[in-house]
Amino acid sequence: MKKFPQSLDQKLEQRREENSIRSLPGASSLIDFSSNDYIGFAKSAYLFQQAHELLQQRGIKCNGATGSRLISGNYQLHEEVENYIASFHQATSSLIFNSGYDANVGVFSSVPQKGDVVLYDEYIHASIRDGIRLSTAKAYKFKHNDTITLEKIITRLRNECRELYIAVESVFSMDGDLTPLNELVTLCEKYGCRLIVDEAHALGVRGNKGEGLAQQLGLQNKIFARIVTFGKGLGCHGAAVLGSNELKEYLVNFARSFIYTTALPPHSLATILASYVYLANEGSKEVNQLKNSVSFFTQEVQRLSLGNLFIPGTSAIHCAVLSGNERVRHISSVLQKEGYNVKPILSPTVPQGYERLRFCLHSYNTEEEIMGVLNALNKALR
Repeated sequence: MKKFPQSLDQKLEQRREENSIRSLPGASSLIDFSSNDYIGFAKSAYLFQQAHELLQQRGIKCNGATGSRLISGNYQLHEEVENYIASFHQATSSLIFNSGYDANVGVFSSVPQKGDVVLYDEYIHASIRDGIRLSTAKAYKFKHNDTITLEKIITRLRNECRELYIAVESVFSMDGDLTPLNELVTLCEKYGCRLIVDEAHALGVRGNKGEGLAQQLGLQNKIFARIVTFGKGLGCHGAAVLGSNELKEYLVNFARSFIYTTALPPHSLATILASYVYLANEGSKEVNQLKNSVSFFTQEVQRLSLGNLFIPGTSAIHCAVLSGNERVRHISSVLQKEGYNVKPILSPTVPQGYERLRFCLHSYNTEEEIMGVLNALNKALR
């Protein structure tokens, strides 16, 4: 066999020289400030048992879906779960994808057409960028959360395109701040644009029952498409696109990441349904516990005079910007030695000079743990 391609080896070596090479971590017994399991569903023995009982009640005994949903993998349970999700989110319909990545790639590669334009926030998730690259539409980024500049771009381009889509995250994954959703809806109504909102980091976090930011603000009926991801707040796997019946039918016919893949297995669907049922009926407890963790974390940041490092926010994600990959790696390792699992976010994932520590908060983080990790950070910065 030939040696590994030199061009690829050179790219890896460049990453090593920049101290930005990625590697897979091992299992961790540290106090969790890194996972997306915001309300503890991933570790819930109760939900594990509920999912098992759902399968037993429906007489489902198979391990796999056996094929794509368009061939042999479409179960009645798919439609049951999709109907429940649509009802919970006050949407006309929902369509399940195998992951948030698949959902975003599917939507943005197939919906915007040649002659259309997509305007996307510069901090948008990589999956949306990848979907846009596969589209035949033109695309332009706008400055993060800057609706004034966005409106100027809209007025310049609106008459030159057939459809104009605006893509944002409701809670941005790298900064943890919120998109100005009310202002965006107003702009879309004013100029006839279509808004697509990724609610990945808002499900289970925003709203009384973790419905997401759009429903918290009562804007769910004014958004063309919402993408909800289950691998974060719901602690399981998969995603769904919320929208009209026409959008669902279109995606079934044209979203390649939906068409050409084996469907989620029944046990995944059962876990999604069990998580949603719990969220709808009892989840306010965990949602409120998470809100308390966020509030206490913010208070401690101010008490320790660390506010100048942290990006202001009210979500479960809080980031301390510490320029330089080497510096961020070092402080992260110090915190991990103290028993706290806080991950460094390095360039090129974020722009050079904006490397950061990302603190993910959870309903199960205690006040003692929060005080401990921030005191350890304060000490490491001296």
